[in-house]
Amino acid sequence: MKLDTPFKLFANCVIVKGHNRSTICDLQRNDVRTIPNDLYDILTDQEGKTINEIKKEYNNEFDEIIDEYFQFLFDNEFIFFTKQIAIFPPLSLKWSDPAIINNSIIDIDKNSSYDVLKVLKQLDDLHCRHLEIRNFNVARIDILENILAFLKENESSIQSVELLLPFFKGVEKWITSITHNFLRLDFIRVFNCPSHQNIAPSTNSKAHIMYTKQHYESELCCGKISQTFFAANMKAFTESINHNSCLNKKLSIDKNGNIKNCPSMQNGFGSVHDTKLKDVVNDKKFTNVWSITKDQISVCKDCEFRHICTDCRAYKENPTDEFSKPLKCGYSPYTNDWEDWSTNPLKKEAITYYKLQADTEKP
Repeated sequence: MKLDTPFKLFANCVIVKGHNRSTICDLQRNDVRTIPNDLYDILTDQEGKTINEIKKEYNNEFDEIIDEYFQFLFDNEFIFFTKQIAIFPPLSLKWSDPAIINNSIIDIDKNSSYDVLKVLKQLDDLHCRHLEIRNFNVARIDILENILAFLKENESSIQSVELLLPFFKGVEKWITSITHNFLRLDFIRVFNCPSHQNIAPSTNSKAHIMYTKQHYESELCCGKISQTFFAANMKAFTESINHNSCLNKKLSIDKNGNIKNCPSMQNGFGSVHDTKLKDVVNDKKFTNVWSITKDQISVCKDCEFRHICTDCRAYKENPTDEFSKPLKCGYSPYTNDWEDWSTNPLKKEAITYYKLQADTEKP
């Protein structure tokens, strides 16, 4: 390390302060490290100074700790040393997307009767690029095949497709067939399986396939907050700063054909049977939730992981407060502990309100 040369945080390494600790989010390498809030203060207040100058700021009382901090930063390539600080501007954290709707969820079950292909055509008009299809009943495999065939035969704006479906006899053979024929498939999750298995993309398919014992019987499975869902990349991070990390530019169709921000949300904006999607996206009531950021949400705004985390406005600890913490989050930024949200007695009332069966949320 260079003790007498000013230090600079790499632009792709963005720091986020939490209640008890902070994080360094490396948006280039999708890496996240927790750091003490004292180090956060040094990085924000002392950037552009030398290590020796910083030690003097603290009257040389914490030289050993400061050395440890900067050795950690240097070893992990979070900082570099330069005398030309001014020529390294900060990273722009603006977010933009030209699509009116950039992602959509379509739910179907054995009783779904709406015209899915009609919905797909309207999503094309909105320039939707990412589609998640959640099939809660094996009897609707025919609809999945019709959707994939439509996307293959038409110049659809949809670039990637995710599938959620239950396990059935012969599912492996069926998946092999569709992944070879429909190259837009990006991720397939099969639930209620006898065992867990992950299959990485191959030379013949870009789809990641996950077989899980977990249950996903309905839209009630939505909204779980987990470290496994953290995403420390430029797109996700900047979107979280400026918009809602789950609902921004999202449009969903529930199993009954109702148009919603998310299939799990209670408020609907008409039915696809008699309402056009383009009319819904021009409704300010529909787009209002797009701008609810983690910096506005109770508890989340104090969390060091808030800008790499997902969000949920469908299930909240206080159902009547639009800025309430997600119900299915078991993390506390005040203790830095993860707990099982479904057994928390403080959440019992909300769980009852949403008629959730917490046991079905577990593997």
